[in-house]
Amino acid sequence: MIQDILILIRKEWKEVIFQRAGGRQSWVSILILLALLGVYLPYMNGVDWLHNPTALFAWAWVPLFMTIGLVVDAFAGERERHTLETLLATRLSDTSILLGKIAASVLYAWSISVICALLGAITINVLFPSGTFQFYNAGMFFGGIAAVLLIAILISSIGVFVSLKAPTVRQAHQKLSFSIMVVWFVPFILLQAFPDKVQDFFVSIAPLLENNLPLIIGGLFLLLVVADAAVLLLAKKRFQRTRLILE
Repeated sequence: MIQDILILIRKEWKEVIFQRAGGRQSWVSILILLALLGVYLPYMNGVDWLHNPTALFAWAWVPLFMTIGLVVDAFAGERERHTLETLLATRLSDTSILLGKIAASVLYAWSISVICALLGAITINVLFPSGTFQFYNAGMFFGGIAAVLLIAILISSIGVFVSLKAPTVRQAHQKLSFSIMVVWFVPFILLQAFPDKVQDFFVSIAPLLENNLPLIIGGLFLLLVVADAAVLLLAKKRFQRTRLILE
């Protein structure tokens, strides 16, 4: 099954970068992202970039931008191009097709995140040399890329689930973008709308949260793992070859 998944990953990457409409835009988007997160932001923040958790939030944005276009096309795009029947007629198992589509998007976004992180470290060492090689704190770096991987799995799984049900890529893109906006931005909007007393309360417990930061981070990682597993199971349950052929 691993070989089948790798075949599908290679197919997806080849199509999205070289063959599908917008392949040139994909390269431009990647280069802009690398320039922004790998050069510009590290340059603006200086050596602090290697120690400031802000870098983690920057890396976390990559799955949001880089997975949407790929995952919404996973099945809705195949349906529009009338290639879905051909894909479903292959010897590939249902699980291989589903996991291959998700893995292609996850590895695509995650690898770009890792490249951005490494490029940021190179930028700091070139522009702000100190005589020794400077790099991120080990916990921050490995924890950050692990978090990005879990976020990429979550977004990709949701995207594939949406793509399974959407008749067109445009509708899948709209639904997924709206879902991400709700999950990602609404909490920040609500936080700003809270009364001053509530906001003061959050400020007052900030030291307590900082003292228990490892426990909180561990809880967030566990929450992401559970969410990833739940969405993957839902996508697997929704993916039925016969239903897709009839649709």
